[in-house]
Amino acid sequence: MLPDRPTTPGPTEAGRGVQRPHRGGPLNPAPQPPPGTSPQPGLAPRHPDYARLAAVGPYFALHTSTATTPPPGFRPLPELYGTGPDAPLAARIRVVAQRLGTAELRVAASILHLGLAARFWSVGLGSAVLLGTVPTLEHAWVRVPDQGPIDLWTPPEPIRPTPGGLVDQLHQAVLVGQLEPLAEAVRTAVPLAARLLRGNAASALAGTLRMLDAHAPGAARELVAQLLDHPPLAGSGTLLTGPHGAAFRRTSCCLYYRIGPGAGLCGDCCFTRPPARRR
Repeated sequence: MLPDRPTTPGPTEAGRGVQRPHRGGPLNPAPQPPPGTSPQPGLAPRHPDYARLAAVGPYFALHTSTATTPPPGFRPLPELYGTGPDAPLAARIRVVAQRLGTAELRVAASILHLGLAARFWSVGLGSAVLLGTVPTLEHAWVRVPDQGPIDLWTPPEPIRPTPGGLVDQLHQAVLVGQLEPLAEAVRTAVPLAARLLRGNAASALAGTLRMLDAHAPGAARELVAQLLDHPPLAGSGTLLTGPHGAAFRRTSCCLYYRIGPGAGLCGDCCFTRPPARRR
């Protein structure tokens, strides 16, 4: 398993499903949170139990504590999106390229971006489904370990009524709050097509859905379908859902096949066979 790349099963692994039609229009109201996940009227806001997220997997973990500062080794999350040759993201791209054994920094940058997108979707979508709220990550801190997904820490964040539903919260917290500055930072470090990065974001979202389906079958499907139906992810791929699970086929390629001979394709790739490599 690569250190910064989540597993991406293909449509054949989820079984045959029913394609969900594109609806268009404004974001529809999100499903109501499960009972017991929102504060009752008249009571003071309570803090979400983010510790529950880690049970789904390491990509879903969100550390928190009653302290106002994180443990040693963390830095403010916006610093991850800094630019320049010595910026954390640029340095991480070089590390990923070395571990993958590729001289193409754009391949490493795409794989790193895909893994980071999966990390943010896991926290956001996992919280929406399991806790009925979405962390803003406005005051989050990050630590980049030698192996595995990045560590995320946030100070306690009370559940408060917010305008819009969970889809709007996910759009703002993940797409606008994290994936937009992440894409800008990646493209500053290494030239990559914006369409490829949007495809990575959509693929990571679909992969997060498959993980959550094993813990809360069907609970995340409507949220994911609405996010994929609207900008900026609209047109990035096709989501299939059915009794055997969910599957996704993207309209772009993350470049994983370019790692080297035998790398193959991701399960949701737009290609059916690896393209001939141009020298």
